[in-house]
Amino acid sequence: VVKDEDTTLYLFGTFHLLDGKQAWFNDGVKTAFDASDELVLEAILPDDPADLQPLIVKYAVDPKGATLSSKLKPEVKAKLVGQLDALGFPLPSLHPLEPWFVSMTLATMSAQKIGLSGDHGAEKALSTAAKAKGMPISELEGVEYQLALFDRMPETEQIASLDQSLDELAEIEAAFRPMLEAWSAGNPDGLMDIMDAEATPGLYKALFTVRNAKWAEWIGARLEKPGTVFIAVGAGHLAGRDSVQQLLAARGIPSERVE
Repeated sequence: VVKDEDTTLYLFGTFHLLDGKQAWFNDGVKTAFDASDELVLEAILPDDPADLQPLIVKYAVDPKGATLSSKLKPEVKAKLVGQLDALGFPLPSLHPLEPWFVSMTLATMSAQKIGLSGDHGAEKALSTAAKAKGMPISELEGVEYQLALFDRMPETEQIASLDQSLDELAEIEAAFRPMLEAWSAGNPDGLMDIMDAEATPGLYKALFTVRNAKWAEWIGARLEKPGTVFIAVGAGHLAGRDSVQQLLAARGIPSERVE
C-alpha cells in the first residue's frame, strides 16, 4: 500500500492465468478491494475476444510478408514444429505472424491444456467484482499500447524469447506450477527468479523497467488526488531491482506490505 493523508493506493500483484482452485480473493486482498472506490488494471480486455482482431492484424502480422519459418534457425523451427504437433496446430497458419505473438499464443494454448486460463485469472475476478459493485474500472496502458510494445521489440529479441518459451513449454506444467505456487505464497521475488525474466535483457527492459517507471510516475501523480484505489498488475512488476516499489522509493514515496 502507498498512501498519504487523503489517498490510499493498494498495489496487488496478479497471475494472469489461473485454474480457479486458488483461494486468493479473501483476507487482506478482499478487505483492500472492498475499501477501494476504483479499480485500475494494466489494460481492460474486451468482453468479446473477436474485438481484438483488428489490433492483432495491425501489430502481430509481419507487414513485410516474411514467413515465420524464414526467420528461425533450423533447431528453433524443429522445436516449434514439435510443440505445434502436440497442440494439433499446423505451422503454415502461423507464418504471417511475428515471433512475439507466436510465443504468447503458444503459452496461452499450452496453459489451457493444464487448466489455466484468463477466464479464471485475477483480472477477470477483480473486474467482475468491480462491475457487481458499480466500481469504476480504468487502465494504466490499454491493450493497443501493450501490443505495440511487443511489436517494437527487435526481431532478434522476439526470436530469443520464442526459443526460451519453446524450451519451457516442452514441460509446461513443470514451468507453470512453481510460478503459481510462488504467487499463491505471496512471494513475487521467488516468482521472478523462476521466470528468469532477465535472460533476455531487451525484453526485460521493455516489459518491466520502462513500464514500471511509468507506473511509478502515475502513482506519484495519483497521490495528489484524494481517494482509495486498487491497482492490479502482474506480480512480476512488484518484484526485483526494478519493481514498482523500488522505483517509488527512488522518488521518495514509501510503500508498505499488507499482510
